Amino acid sequence: MLHLAIILFLVVVAPVWIIAHYSTSWRRHRGLSTQDEAMLRELHDSAEKISDRLGTIERILDHESPDWREPEHEDL
Repeated sequence: MLHLAIILFLVVVAPVWIIAHYSTSWRRHRGLSTQDEAMLRELHDSAEKISDRLGTIERILDHESPDWREPEHEDL
């Protein structure tokens, strides 16, 4: 009788238990943590600042040296 209970546990209960455990764990870790969200916000803000600064530099170069965007052709 004990062998039948162990076999029943291993065949039915243990797999359901393992699947339920890992599916719950997966759902809990599926989203971003608050630290990840904060880091993404900081990276986004930094990227926007860099983009603004690059635009400013391009406007200054357009004013100071209008042909800076044209590629230089070197004679080979």
